[in-house]
Amino acid sequence: MRNSTYQLIEDCEASNKTLYKLYAAIMIMIFILALPLNASVLHLFVFKLKFWKSNSNNIFLFNLVLADILLLFCLPIKAHNYIKGERRSENNTVCKAMLFMLFLNRGASIAFLTVTSIDRYFNVVHPGRKNLLKALKKSPQISILIWLFLLPLTVPTMLKTFECCNSHKTSNDDTLIKDVVDSLREVVFFTQIVIPFVILVYCTVRIVNRLRKKTVGDRTKLKRAVFLVTCVMVVFSFCFLPCALARMVLLIIRVQNASEATQDRAAVAFDGLMVLSYMDCLLDPLVYCFCSTKFKALYLSNYFPFLVKDPQSPLTSTTGNTTHPTRTDVL
Repeated sequence: MRNSTYQLIEDCEASNKTLYKLYAAIMIMIFILALPLNASVLHLFVFKLKFWKSNSNNIFLFNLVLADILLLFCLPIKAHNYIKGERRSENNTVCKAMLFMLFLNRGASIAFLTVTSIDRYFNVVHPGRKNLLKALKKSPQISILIWLFLLPLTVPTMLKTFECCNSHKTSNDDTLIKDVVDSLREVVFFTQIVIPFVILVYCTVRIVNRLRKKTVGDRTKLKRAVFLVTCVMVVFSFCFLPCALARMVLLIIRVQNASEATQDRAAVAFDGLMVLSYMDCLLDPLVYCFCSTKFKALYLSNYFPFLVKDPQSPLTSTTGNTTHPTRTDVL
């Protein structure tokens, strides 16, 4: 093993163990806060909202919860590795399984956030136009297709032992297959972020312009749509864009075969911003509140009834088959 105080790329040993313990503490905190939050949200979607019966986009939001729960399974293992001073598990099977789940979580979170914004875009900008998304959101077909489409995209992380974002690093055993696998993995990583971001920006701009042009009629629905797409943009920009930029910088540095000190700083920064991206399982409930007009009142009436003025008539469903209260005021 090399005598170096910097990040050992080959064996994924962390040089700054104190900093990685801080990363682990942040992940543990995220896990402690996100587990009951997502469990309560999952309970509402299954037992109260009955998402499979709803004509709204609750089925997309339910799948977003599933993606967040997938991430929660990874956080304790990742935190354990960081506490031991390792950037990844020494067990290659565990390492590949973790990468598979993290890639799947990221792809699913981004996909369902994007689909939710597209759905709101069509409802606001083209309210009278029939579209495939509006027809499919009444069934689980589009959600199943998204999951099936994401599964093969995670294959590049399983084909070869992952070397701590060691893509395209100059080594003695460079092969064409390794180069192709590395390139495919990076293309998947960046396209999953860049393309949805462009779509989100487009939907946001169009909905905001629609609100500005609306002089008569119900502006409340438009304002709610603006809040939703803005919330999605905030979650996306805060959680996913920074780690994408950090990964781009890290790849450039490694392709240029920069000094170990430079590579070490870039790797530590990338790992820190990846920890930041795990915050999406805490921020996604903001999307639920702005996406469903009844979700906030339903959540508060079930878990925080003291914040509701009229707890005697809680909202139980959005399916249309349940009698709703005449008014529920949330403090």
